[in-house]
Amino acid sequence: MNPDNHTNSNNQDLRHKLLSSVTGSWMAQAAYVAAELNIPDLLLEGPKTISELSNNLQTDKKALTKLLNALIAMGLCRKTDQDTFTYTEMGLLLTENSPDSLRSWIIWWGSNLWEPWGNLLYSVRTGNSSREHLTGKSGFKHLENNPEQAKVFNSALVELTRMAAKDIINSYDFSKHKIIADIGGGFGELLIAILKKNNDCSGLLFDLSSTVEEAKKRFRNENLTSRCEFVKGDFFKSLPDNADAYILKSVLHDWNREKCLNLLENCWKVMNQSSTLLIIEQILPDQFSESIRHQSLARSDLTMLIAHGAGERTELEYRELLEETGFKIIKILPAGYTFSIIEAEPV
Repeated sequence: MNPDNHTNSNNQDLRHKLLSSVTGSWMAQAAYVAAELNIPDLLLEGPKTISELSNNLQTDKKALTKLLNALIAMGLCRKTDQDTFTYTEMGLLLTENSPDSLRSWIIWWGSNLWEPWGNLLYSVRTGNSSREHLTGKSGFKHLENNPEQAKVFNSALVELTRMAAKDIINSYDFSKHKIIADIGGGFGELLIAILKKNNDCSGLLFDLSSTVEEAKKRFRNENLTSRCEFVKGDFFKSLPDNADAYILKSVLHDWNREKCLNLLENCWKVMNQSSTLLIIEQILPDQFSESIRHQSLARSDLTMLIAHGAGERTELEYRELLEETGFKIIKILPAGYTFSIIEAEPV
């Protein structure tokens, strides 16, 4: 075999691999548009012709055909022998009421995060949020006057938390805590899962006013309202002081070091020697390698950069934050594919 031919073959494979990775963003937008138009929900009603779909959705027939062909290539729908389109098992993940739905997260990614990702260069050069650069609003302030986008965001967090919740509640014994406070807990997906598994535990959900009101509806639907207290507030100002365990899940990665120290200090102020702090985050490896898991971590890390000028952290970085605010780590437990549970207590 000619070594030059072997090298050319390898280079050809690498070129295709690189092009596939770089141009794969088209799939994010195809899935986003499908979710936004509710195409999977329409197909769930029964197979539809292109004319039926186009008339229902008020779209250009030829353009919709192109989109559906893309969705077929992605495995999100398929064409039947009767020249109609129907759903696939993966396509069900884009339906609104599926228990495993990722619809809201895909809409959030394809709309709210799309332009910030297009300005990653700004974030890499400055270390600052490209979304703040574009909107002039830091943190989650861009949602304050946009209740529809806020609802999509919180629903997206429900979907992502639902994916991780089973591993989290199976990795840690929450039953040893009487009152568990979920700080910045959103619509309460994790706390609901904890309370369902641990009948003797009570919950406390702490978040912004509009978020807490939506959370109450979810707890009511799960018949858990009597076991949970709902407190509205700003965790950078103060926290409730009547819990045994305080959970910060996917909270610290949203904020820079100064903000994290502020929040952890507020936790320390309301905790006693028997209280427990549980930080649930994705911990970065000391050394990255080429793997699907590390790609997931890198994607999350860069997402926090463009969104907040923040990011995921290494174990050492978490240790430094906790030690500086008066905590010591008791143990670190793996909790599923990328999450870890850091158990800490005040010293």
